[in-house]
Amino acid sequence: MDKRPLGNTGLETAPLVFGGNVFGWTMDEPTSFALLDAFVDQGFNFIDTANVYSRWAEGHVGGESETIIGKWLKRTGKRGKIIIATKVGMDIGAAGKGLGKAHIVSAVEDSLRRLQTDHIDLYQTHRDLPETPLEETLEAFAGLVQAGKVRAVGASNYEAPRLAEALKVSEARHLPRYACLQPHYNLAYRARFESSLQKLCIDEGLAVIPYYVLAGGFLTGKYRSEADIIGKPRDFYVKKYATERCFDILKAIDEVAARFNATPAQISIAWALAQPSITAPIVSATSLAQWNEIAKAPEIKLDAEALALLDEASTASPQ
Repeated sequence: MDKRPLGNTGLETAPLVFGGNVFGWTMDEPTSFALLDAFVDQGFNFIDTANVYSRWAEGHVGGESETIIGKWLKRTGKRGKIIIATKVGMDIGAAGKGLGKAHIVSAVEDSLRRLQTDHIDLYQTHRDLPETPLEETLEAFAGLVQAGKVRAVGASNYEAPRLAEALKVSEARHLPRYACLQPHYNLAYRARFESSLQKLCIDEGLAVIPYYVLAGGFLTGKYRSEADIIGKPRDFYVKKYATERCFDILKAIDEVAARFNATPAQISIAWALAQPSITAPIVSATSLAQWNEIAKAPEIKLDAEALALLDEASTASPQ
């Protein structure tokens, strides 16, 4: 399988990243193991998670996803084949929150323990927290890199001005530089990334690994009306897509899917892969059938006609 560079990290990723928020939430441990086995067996190599996954679920405290990944790594011995990315910064209860040095130093030890590894390939700030000076966060990362506990650092959910400022701080202070951005980006949610972040990432050579590329499942086509959404595990997120514009996007996806003999999910991912700056979209599945469908998306190369149709539908009323 073709690999592409993950920014300037020296790491190379397959064209899809497995999003680990489902592990221990909508997927139990045996199913998680089966999905991870299939993922690696098919040539993919990058798993993204966070220390807060899945604290939002009833009875969960955070760390469930990292724990399952760690058990799988220990059981299979496949650590050397995998890029592991996790995040820090969100509120994880008694274990704290934020991007201050003390919390980062403590949180990375917890993540390493749960992941059952001695290093994290990509350690990311989960979201920008302006109350903490960028210098403090980047200096904490510098200590982790020097100690061999982290190979590279990335940012998630940053706006362009703050990301640009962080890159300037790194250069001026000779601190680790964000090598990658994890933005919210998909066919129905384009404007925020494309307005200024996309150009910054291209100009600065940052890898881009967008999340919610299937809009929480909306762009798979399984939600065809507002009634289809209510009561589902992701309804808190997907319901915002129940608009005339988004249903028109689904119609365009259906038209392209029919021409390429593909599914809506495959077309939505193929579109993301065709966009400037995108390195590898983050995708999730909760069954082998879902994963096997998604895994074929990189094989689809959309032509100019298909891209134009999707662009017309998804930029009619920018979001």
